[in-house]
Amino acid sequence: MKKLQIIYITAFFAACLVPSLGMAVTKQETSSENRRLAEFPKIKTEEGINTQWLPEAGEYFQEHFAFRNELVTANALLNGKFFGVSTADGVIQGTDGWLYYKDSLQDYLGEELLSERSLFNIAHTLSMMQEALEKKGVQFLFTVAPNKNSLYGENMPYYDSLKASQEKNLINLQEYLKKENVAYADLYGMLSEQQEILYHKRDSHWNNKGASMAAETLLSSLKKEHISYQDEPYTVKTDFTGDLDEMLYPLAVTPEEEIYYDKQTTFAYVGEVGSNFDPRITTVNPVKSGSLVMFRDSFGNALLPFMADAYANAYFSRGVPYQMSEVDQKNADTVIVERAERFLPEMAQSPPVMESPKRQVTVSEEESASDGVYAVESEMQGTFRKITGRIEKKYLDTESRIYVRVNQDKIYEAFPMDISTEDGKENNNGFCLYLDGTLLGTDGNQIEILTGKDDSAHVIGELTL
Repeated sequence: MKKLQIIYITAFFAACLVPSLGMAVTKQETSSENRRLAEFPKIKTEEGINTQWLPEAGEYFQEHFAFRNELVTANALLNGKFFGVSTADGVIQGTDGWLYYKDSLQDYLGEELLSERSLFNIAHTLSMMQEALEKKGVQFLFTVAPNKNSLYGENMPYYDSLKASQEKNLINLQEYLKKENVAYADLYGMLSEQQEILYHKRDSHWNNKGASMAAETLLSSLKKEHISYQDEPYTVKTDFTGDLDEMLYPLAVTPEEEIYYDKQTTFAYVGEVGSNFDPRITTVNPVKSGSLVMFRDSFGNALLPFMADAYANAYFSRGVPYQMSEVDQKNADTVIVERAERFLPEMAQSPPVMESPKRQVTVSEEESASDGVYAVESEMQGTFRKITGRIEKKYLDTESRIYVRVNQDKIYEAFPMDISTEDGKENNNGFCLYLDGTLLGTDGNQIEILTGKDDSAHVIGELTL
């Protein structure tokens, strides 16, 4: 009996040591969870002894131990197949083999909806981008790629009983886009009218047919000559691996069907491109005309070939905030901003990097105040002086504009923005201004902050920079 106990204990500890000892002969090179793995910590840093070495080493071991993917997959299969639950933090296990991205859950439940001011911040910032581009003769279009569960929520698990509201940020935003006259292509409306399912079951994005229809909607909205794929022949192959599937079952993915159009494209990539998810991609097409700059996210991966095939020159960027100088550098005649529905709150926090427009505003001195601005910061960012701050709530209505008067002279409109705060309070009262750095001296600049509507405003704060 004692011998059996010794054998059992020895086997138990040997099994426990396998992940550690196996690190000497195996290497965990990639993450199946769409994130970068922790690096082995240094004992000494530039600040001296690394007091966080032990917890950082623990995190490293947790992410690099031998046979990690095998164990993660086995655990996921056990929980997914037998209990119908997901073991990956970012994945929701749906019914009938469907997987959903957890970052879209708040949208689906109607929780923590954007405030009216935040919706205005997004729409008005887009209108300011559009205004600046149209002055240069550049066409502008904004679009939103719908969350998968916004279109195909019938395979979501028990969450229906937890819905707080039927409202959605995307639907609420459309009202403000219309008020601000933003050129908008409604992909949600187009896709929701289709009888066919156009998203992958085990991925968070549309399939190639959904992407072709989205591209046709965008190009038609721009009145850009293009090829319609509606009647083009295609081949179906069961060779697509979904991002959610890889996150949940890194070594036991289930390939699903993907559509491949038989028609050959005529564009070519410039330089080396690893995949369509690269941060910056340039394409050329000798048989087409026009120049496109498209600010996009991961939904743009499948969109890219269809858009690139319609323009002589195209540039696709995943950079945020949007660098509007890239539009001039690429000599673009068209700019598209594509954003996933789940990222709309982030749009309110990331105004584009571009010079703020001058405004002719009537300033009412009778209503001036001095207590309306706080947390003002100023820094040089490239050739721009970036000024940010926050406005006291009592001086902001839903559609109030924010202006800055420099040295009692010219007035510029700032981008309204949301600002993340640690206390969790409402944070939609921020502003961001980009000025030509040569307009301000090194110090002693008199800055006045104004708020108002309909080309009239009043001073709510003054400071010296």
